Amino acid sequence: MSVASAPVNNSIHTLSTANVTKATPPKAKQAPTALVSLCSGAIAGGVEATATYPFEFAKTRAQLQVGASSSSNPFAVIAQVARNDGIGAIYTGCSTLILGTAFKAGVRFLSFDSIRRHLADEKGVLSPWRGVLAGMLAGAAESVVAVTPTERVKTALIDNAKNGGQSSRGGLQTCRLIIQTQGTAGLYRGLVSTTMKQSATSAVRMGSYNVLKELSRRNNIAQNSATTFGTGAVAGVITVYTTQPFDTIKTQAQSAKGASTGKAFRTVLQGAGIRGFWSGSTMRLGRLVFSGGIVFTVYEQVAALLS
Repeated sequence: MSVASAPVNNSIHTLSTANVTKATPPKAKQAPTALVSLCSGAIAGGVEATATYPFEFAKTRAQLQVGASSSSNPFAVIAQVARNDGIGAIYTGCSTLILGTAFKAGVRFLSFDSIRRHLADEKGVLSPWRGVLAGMLAGAAESVVAVTPTERVKTALIDNAKNGGQSSRGGLQTCRLIIQTQGTAGLYRGLVSTTMKQSATSAVRMGSYNVLKELSRRNNIAQNSATTFGTGAVAGVITVYTTQPFDTIKTQAQSAKGASTGKAFRTVLQGAGIRGFWSGSTMRLGRLVFSGGIVFTVYEQVAALLS
């Protein structure tokens, strides 16, 4: 009798063990360390800026000529500049942007991952609104620490080149010139508009990416580089049309002459009307679609390697 009942008891034991295993809650996602976030973000930002700079150049030129008759086709703008001034002119201010983007992307991902750890639930998942909040705070941090001074130098370089100025030839010389003529505060010209733009951009970009990523996981879509690139690209499209007015005002405020946020707003409105606030959106779209795909893909790949 006891021998015959042994297999039954073993089956019950096996079944109960399986149930216990099945009921074990999933492990929380392991967030990258601060150093991994900083290094991965910096590498991703540098790669993204190098690959997409011609679109950024075309966008900035279009915004500096708001109200004038200029093409909205980024390829036409790039081709015209290359014909008139040579291919090298397309990369005016490029080194400044690459260094600045690497720095600001490192700060952005470091800030976002740090804030995420405090706002995520026990499974490491951010709700949509908390994702937007984390992105907004990360954007404000990167604006103050990195974006405003580097964007100021980059915009002044492109504006001087547009006007035929020869007072500076590189990012370092332009930085020195701004400090000599306007003081250190000159590097923070447009801080308010830049912080508004960066907070809005980061909130929409990181928030929408977070939502799209969670949706893809729930629908059992393979989490590979192609999915990450596509998710980042869609987040880039959403970001452009939602935040373009902030970017246009920021560019006007950081032109070579500089302007207050209020004056930049009036310049755009008087020069081109409401539509002027979306000046350069096609150029920015070209950049952010690619940059969104590139930066998130490179970030996740590098973070996985470093972790």
